[in-house]
Amino acid sequence: MTFDIWWLTYPVLGAAVGFFAGLLGVGGGGIMVPMLTTLFLAQGFPLEQVVHMALGTSMAAIVLTSVSSLRAHHAHGAVRWDVVRLITPGILAGTFGATFIASRVNTAALAIFFAVFMAYVSIQMLLNIKPKPSRDLPGAAGMTVAGLSIGGVSALVAIGGGSLSVPFMTWCNVKVQNAIGTSAAIGLPIAIAGTIGYLVNGWNAPGTPPLTLGYVYVPALVLVALVSMWMAPIGASLAHRLPVATLKKIFAGLLMALCAKMLHSVFG
Repeated sequence: MTFDIWWLTYPVLGAAVGFFAGLLGVGGGGIMVPMLTTLFLAQGFPLEQVVHMALGTSMAAIVLTSVSSLRAHHAHGAVRWDVVRLITPGILAGTFGATFIASRVNTAALAIFFAVFMAYVSIQMLLNIKPKPSRDLPGAAGMTVAGLSIGGVSALVAIGGGSLSVPFMTWCNVKVQNAIGTSAAIGLPIAIAGTIGYLVNGWNAPGTPPLTLGYVYVPALVLVALVSMWMAPIGASLAHRLPVATLKKIFAGLLMALCAKMLHSVFG
């Protein structure tokens, strides 16, 4: 194994991911996927694999960050474990199944889907759109369908599901604090199922570079995850001292710029 100068960029990416995750309570996939796609292309990785590798590597990194987030919210009694139990079977099936779809979709289509979804997330942030509580949580069948949908989209864009699960639970009259805490708990099965799926589907993929397990590029995973876990508490400690509403708008603009850069890298 030889040192690659590009590895120095991964701790920087991890710092940004961890800081914004702690400060704004957002998942790192929105930053990681476009940045990793661009970095992988710069390293000369095959074009047809870069988005798949960015998704798989991001999912694997989210496993580690979601554990610390889950523990923090559980300590504050904010996790609705009854909701977690009902929705997890659908989450696991939807997330794992969607990785099979992603592995068979070409890079251009995945990049477009990711960019469109992140544009939706950015607009949601910019306009501060929040659904009004209007119904109760559905039964087991309804929660399974919700889990399939949340897990499926999460796998295709490598997020912990918060941008979907929090609005869904809020709409179903779950208190916002509990919706956020429960979403953090749901993020762990999403990340585990997604990581396993991208490992399985990319295991024999042609042209993947050395130090890759399936669609997970190990140097990026280790360096991003370690630094992001260190930076997340720093971001969280600043959440009550910085203008978070303004920063969310800046972050939304950053997401759209990163997606535009990603599309340019793939199609340019």
